[in-house]
Amino acid sequence: MKQFILLIFIAILSTNCKNDTALEDANWIHLFDGTSTEGWRAYNGDSLPQQWIIKDGTLTFDTKKRLESEKKGGNDIIYAKEEFDDFELYLEWKLPVGGNSGVFYHLKEGYGSPPEISPEYQLLDDLGWEKINNATLEEWQKTAADYAMYVPDKRMKITKKAGEWNTTRIIFTPELVEHWLNGKKVLSFVPWSDDWNARKSKGKWKNYPNYGTSKTGYIGLQDHDSPLWFRNIKIKKL
Repeated sequence: MKQFILLIFIAILSTNCKNDTALEDANWIHLFDGTSTEGWRAYNGDSLPQQWIIKDGTLTFDTKKRLESEKKGGNDIIYAKEEFDDFELYLEWKLPVGGNSGVFYHLKEGYGSPPEISPEYQLLDDLGWEKINNATLEEWQKTAADYAMYVPDKRMKITKKAGEWNTTRIIFTPELVEHWLNGKKVLSFVPWSDDWNARKSKGKWKNYPNYGTSKTGYIGLQDHDSPLWFRNIKIKKL
């Protein structure tokens, strides 16, 4: 009898877990699922730049498709079907040696470039970039930083080698922003707080009055003229 009751309990628990999983999955909006670039276009543009293609199920930036007459870098793209305010964003990415990119949110159009208005989760091959450019990066320039604002905790930061897949999560609410890298929370901050405003007014963004002020906007991906690979980009409204 006890065994029978235990089996019933396990069956009920299993059913509930399946329902919870289904509900959780239903809350995700897939911005890129490996099969279509629907919804994506150039920042301040009408169509997707020709360098951004799907290859082997990944959203890839192919530098070989750039014409000689085209500028290097600056072909940033946005998911233009919807703007988001509070969210959890998840994506997987990899870079080549010395690769450089970033993820924007609360992005508005009409500016010269996304960083003028939008916070950026930095994506970079830290070590490779320094070797190729014979330069030393500041911590606020490295992977997982809130670019030029907040730096990741090096004790928690685990970055994969160039050419290997990383995972990123950005959780945004007006009370707290979190940056996650490869399953570890590497930084958090309170947006629009006294500390946030002090960093903005004294740092790189002191001459950009609209930086970080938008409370809703597009998700964007940055082109710094290096090959890029993204997959499984999805967002959940909070």
